[in-house]
Amino acid sequence: MRHTLAPRKRLGQHFLADDNIAKKIAASLELSKKDIVVEIGAGEGALTQHLVGHAKKLYAVELDDRATAVLQEKFGDEITLIHKDALTVSFEELATKEKQKLRIAGNIPYNITSPLLFHAFESHQYIKDVTFMMQKEVAERLTAKPRTKEYGILAVAAQFYSVPKILFNVSPKCFFPPPKVMSSVIHFDFRAAKTYTVDKKLFHIVLRATFGKRRKILLNGLKDIIKDSGTLSAISAQFDTSRRAEELTVNDFVTLTNVIASANSRTS
Repeated sequence: MRHTLAPRKRLGQHFLADDNIAKKIAASLELSKKDIVVEIGAGEGALTQHLVGHAKKLYAVELDDRATAVLQEKFGDEITLIHKDALTVSFEELATKEKQKLRIAGNIPYNITSPLLFHAFESHQYIKDVTFMMQKEVAERLTAKPRTKEYGILAVAAQFYSVPKILFNVSPKCFFPPPKVMSSVIHFDFRAAKTYTVDKKLFHIVLRATFGKRRKILLNGLKDIIKDSGTLSAISAQFDTSRRAEELTVNDFVTLTNVIASANSRTS
């Protein structure tokens, strides 16, 4: 696909230039006429052109006003343009308006990968699945297993809210301009995720505290959020806090969070 716009570095733009890759991403979605799709970072429409006409409705989110003009000219009323930062788009509002869950896809700016993912995780109940092109290194962190150096907050959060799977890798030469890294297309199936009974806010607090000191045992990280020594002792009596965060599975973190919540309620 020929590009007419000069990529803006401040927006982290790397336009997809290989039509075969765009087709491959579109095909992986297996869209139906019942789907509501939200494409993030539509750019000049490299992926958009393969999504148009295959869903019930296609929202195209794009911050660059130059690109929105191109999209409007190319696709007209075949798409619904959302001219704003993807991090400010309310997935809840869109899903409520459409009266169904959303399917989200896109070649996203790599500099907003983590915040955009957490934005989607926070609205998980309004989303069917997410398919994103991102930096290969980040994709590998999202699918990492315990006891590996890649395993961290991103992996636990992704595997808590979804079932993440790397679909295929993409060479830098498939973009304009070429990034300095390999990319991967990764799918997050929110529908296949296990349902946990846990205080999600506390769960994330525990993740940040324990992975914030990942080289130390859990107890050290928990001391930053639990000041009462009696509460810490009660937690340690029910959960092995001599382990490190990178050793814990998602289930382990849920158990730990519930133990903390129980101990807090007894001492409050």
